[in-house]
Amino acid sequence: MLKPLIKEELLDINISCIKTDDVKEFGDGENTEFETVFVLEDFDSSDYSYLYKHDNRIVGPPVVLHCALREEPLPFFSRPLYSTTMLHLSLCFTGFRNKEEVKLVNLVHHMGGAIRKDFSAKVTHLIAYSTHGEKYKLAVCMGTPILTPTWIHKAWEHRDDFHAGDEAFRTEFKVPPFQDCVLSFLGFSDDDKVNMEERTLKHGGRYLEVGDEKCTHMVVEENSVKELPFVPSKRLYVVKQEWFWGSIQMDARAGESMYCYEKMDSPVMKKAVSLLSLNTPNSNRKRRRLRDTLAQLTKGTEISPFPPRKRPSGEVSMGSLLDISNTPETCKDLADNPSQCIHHKHSRPSKSSTPTNLKQSARWQVSKELYQTESNYVDILHTVLKLFKLPLEKEDQVGGPILAQEEIKTIFGSIPEIYDVHTRIKADLEELVMDWSEDKSVGDIILKYSKDLVKAYPPFVNFFEMSKDTIVRCEKQKPRFHAFLKINQSKPECGRQTLVELLIRPVQRLPSVALLLNDIKKHTADDRPDKITLEKAIESLKEVMTHINEDKRKTEGQKQIFDVVYEVDGCPANLLSSHRSLVHRVETIALGDQPCDRGENVTLFLFNDCLEIARKRHKVISSFRSPVGQTRPAAQLKHITLMPLSQIRRVLDLQDTDDCQNSFALVVRPPTEQENLLFSFQLTTEDTEKSAWLKMLCRHVANTICKADAEDLIQCTEPDSVQVSTKDMDSTLSKASRVIKKTSKKVTRAFSFTKTPKRVLQRAFLANSTPEDKSPGPSSVNMCHVGSSSTLSAMHSPSMVNLPSMFERKYHTFSRSTTHLF
Repeated sequence: MLKPLIKEELLDINISCIKTDDVKEFGDGENTEFETVFVLEDFDSSDYSYLYKHDNRIVGPPVVLHCALREEPLPFFSRPLYSTTMLHLSLCFTGFRNKEEVKLVNLVHHMGGAIRKDFSAKVTHLIAYSTHGEKYKLAVCMGTPILTPTWIHKAWEHRDDFHAGDEAFRTEFKVPPFQDCVLSFLGFSDDDKVNMEERTLKHGGRYLEVGDEKCTHMVVEENSVKELPFVPSKRLYVVKQEWFWGSIQMDARAGESMYCYEKMDSPVMKKAVSLLSLNTPNSNRKRRRLRDTLAQLTKGTEISPFPPRKRPSGEVSMGSLLDISNTPETCKDLADNPSQCIHHKHSRPSKSSTPTNLKQSARWQVSKELYQTESNYVDILHTVLKLFKLPLEKEDQVGGPILAQEEIKTIFGSIPEIYDVHTRIKADLEELVMDWSEDKSVGDIILKYSKDLVKAYPPFVNFFEMSKDTIVRCEKQKPRFHAFLKINQSKPECGRQTLVELLIRPVQRLPSVALLLNDIKKHTADDRPDKITLEKAIESLKEVMTHINEDKRKTEGQKQIFDVVYEVDGCPANLLSSHRSLVHRVETIALGDQPCDRGENVTLFLFNDCLEIARKRHKVISSFRSPVGQTRPAAQLKHITLMPLSQIRRVLDLQDTDDCQNSFALVVRPPTEQENLLFSFQLTTEDTEKSAWLKMLCRHVANTICKADAEDLIQCTEPDSVQVSTKDMDSTLSKASRVIKKTSKKVTRAFSFTKTPKRVLQRAFLANSTPEDKSPGPSSVNMCHVGSSSTLSAMHSPSMVNLPSMFERKYHTFSRSTTHLF
């Protein structure tokens, strides 16, 4: 039975039809000769109600046209079918009241869709009134589109000429992830909080301040929040920030149970050796305890290329109990006690065993450091590929692709090729360090892969700025990518670094390798074959770096380095390097005996790969005149040491106490030293906050050793545990003591046989001789040659008459031990 409006259309497709204005004429009985199908335009009319009540077969004009165009028979549905708008779609409802759900069910049936009571894999779309309930969680896990009821109403409005399953249409009606959620944010910076609040509104939620009773969720920055400000109620979800960003990335509310915030455990070393009571500053016991404390503080940060050896159960190794710092002293102790080494005597060397030579040479130490930094670098590249590149390339991502393939290629460039070549370099270095001998060639390994490095690096480094710009642009324009970065960047593997910060590592790696190779060459004897090979390897790295555009160099940073060289008297020339740049400068006061005397004013110049330590000069002599006639101010600082950042094993944030204020310390292990050294300072720069300075320092240390998590290098500890104090630094007695100490060193240096010219020593000797001794002669000359420091110390010098007795005692002590001090 047809309405007049569609009669002509049906005649054009050769379908016989009957027109009627009274459906009761045909709709109240059965015809045995043929089946009657009623075609209606209005499914809200009284005719529809009458036909539906009498179980007649009802279809809409779109169904007839759809079948006619495809030359298909009319589908048989037990329910009225107006169109094929939802044909082959299976819907499930959650969170609705019965009356509202009944109306939506009828519309779905009219458009050819199916309704399922229980959620299963056959459900193609979930219609959700809220984000609560098990059906919603299952749909999120299975990646099923979750839509609002508006989708059904809009589909009915446009029911004549399209399919409701089209992604472009349904995207507009997705249930936002934070619908029905009221969020609060704890522990975030102001900028991060504003950003998260804006995104909460954008994704269907609301936000209130922490503690408001209306809040359904409290999002916690787990890295900064140690304690919650109140005991949360049972209905309040306390979740980590990964829940927030994960919900945005999936475009659906994530399950809270997977992201519950748990109170962080206290640091392993809250208080190192807290029970130490050290009263004798020069005792061997105190030094031994300080050494053990430094070893404990650096546990886990020592450059050791091998994991600990697993020993059979029941085997007790005294060495393993004592060797907490992996230092040669332990080996020496074991050598002195052969009974402790019996089980090592016939043991076969394993991959995790260190070289057998008891005294680790500086060349081996630097080679080991090269391997460890290479291993860390490979791990970072693996993290970039595993956490970022591969997930972005997956085709079955929840919510569809996050980035286009062209954008992924632009961001990551030749990282896989760089990862491949450095994985092979790492394997060769591991074999070399594992089976170490002094005639091993480190340079051969770099030369072996020089062509691969030339091929892999320039394409990435030259287009790094484009890669960085693509990340920034996509993060701003694509919320799901922004959430994807937030999730992965908060993982331990990334060390709380951004993707851009991780991707800059290839830009920094080759100069760092060249620096380590130079250090190895410095500790390689001239008669060793590896000396020439190392030089060739360094040249090959320079060739790789010359393939990189010159505009990558930071000209302003180079100018700052020149300023440092002019300001610091005795500054090493190798500080000048094209890959080096000045990061920050701080003023401090030395608190220990290293790297200079306690109380000295020390300036720390932090570069991207090294730390220049200089003290204030006691006396400035003259100004410096350049070749072109310009006069530079005299150098105000005196060079102490230029230390690669890789030698810093731990940065100690010393807690403020009555006896120690605004102080920090560095646990340092130079390759030429057999134990850790402690450099302690008091920060005096007013415009630099200590925590910011320490984080900055650790970030560049981590970059140098290719370690992801920089904050792991910071250890908060009490100053007493490392014997550091700022007490009485400005007292008159302390100043006088420093002056006496400096004067003592000067006098001792004047009487040193190894540091003082012969004529100065002769003058000092003659000044303390009797008139008879002053006459020239062979005997007096010979006496000058053979006179001991103890003999000189017994003689009275006119210059010492007015010195205090305390200094005189110190003078005798120093003069007796000159051969040990210099």
